[in-house]
Amino acid sequence: MSEYLNPDGLAFSSHYAETMEHTVFPFLEARQQDMRIPGVGERPLYCSQFKADHPRGTVVIVHGFTENAYKFSEIIYSLLQNGFDVAAYDQRGHGRSWRSEKIQDMSLTDVDRFTDYKRDLEIIMDTVVSKLPKPWLLFSHSMGGAVSALFLEEHPQVFSRAALCAPMIQANLGGLAPFAARMLCHGMELIGKSNSRIFVSKPYTQKEEFETSCATGKERFDWYEDIRFNRKEFQNNGPTYSWLLESVRVTSRVLAPGAPENIACPVRLYTAGLDNTVLPEPQKKFISRVKDGSHVVVDNAKHEIYRSADNVLFPWWHDVLEFLKGNIG
Repeated sequence: MSEYLNPDGLAFSSHYAETMEHTVFPFLEARQQDMRIPGVGERPLYCSQFKADHPRGTVVIVHGFTENAYKFSEIIYSLLQNGFDVAAYDQRGHGRSWRSEKIQDMSLTDVDRFTDYKRDLEIIMDTVVSKLPKPWLLFSHSMGGAVSALFLEEHPQVFSRAALCAPMIQANLGGLAPFAARMLCHGMELIGKSNSRIFVSKPYTQKEEFETSCATGKERFDWYEDIRFNRKEFQNNGPTYSWLLESVRVTSRVLAPGAPENIACPVRLYTAGLDNTVLPEPQKKFISRVKDGSHVVVDNAKHEIYRSADNVLFPWWHDVLEFLKGNIG
């Protein structure tokens, strides 16, 4: 393994872009198979699977709001180095997957029903993951965490373990009450603006500022932002009123009576100590109701824990790996 990688296969920030270009991507490309899978409504989903040399199981990655599978390349590389096959896909309305014909701005993120995300995951499991080695393990982030929670509640026996990184059990609406958000979205629906950008969001026109981002690892942030700036399909940055309404509704679905209690596999939920994107209390409520749930607060991490500085990222990710391997009870 390269001297610029730590023992778990993560890149040191000091040579980050160089390591990604010359070590990580050649390795991934040699083991990557891309495909398009018909999701709900026959909408094509871009999916990649990666083969480890001697797989001990398969990790499914479910990304967050405005993200895509490519953004998790470093994480995928580490999982392969640790003996896991990986399946990762771009959720509908994101990255290289299908986008609604009603949406002309590629930086706008829309969805008709949040449950479509969950049903897409069901299809990915049936068509792609079903052919990959067990045990099947889950790693998801933010919005992907909400999608995963819905899946785990309805299909409690599919995954052997699940690690949820800053899951969006409830989004931080910036002081706007959920009831008020619902009323606003319903009002926009009445005037035919459900698929319009919410008023506080602007189209992607320039690189995001690191200081106001969800990352604390500047080298990781700069690497992806350079790529994102030159690839329109990666420039998702804001929701429609329809997406906002569905994101508000999902909280009650995830926390419905008996729902978290139905999850059978061990779940480890990681809360970012500096998160201002999702709320921590609903995360605590959720994981406290999971039969075999554990909760870890990652201090000095913003919402995107997986893009933290080395001193935060490395111990956190080692904990995730040990949990997925079954080395933590």
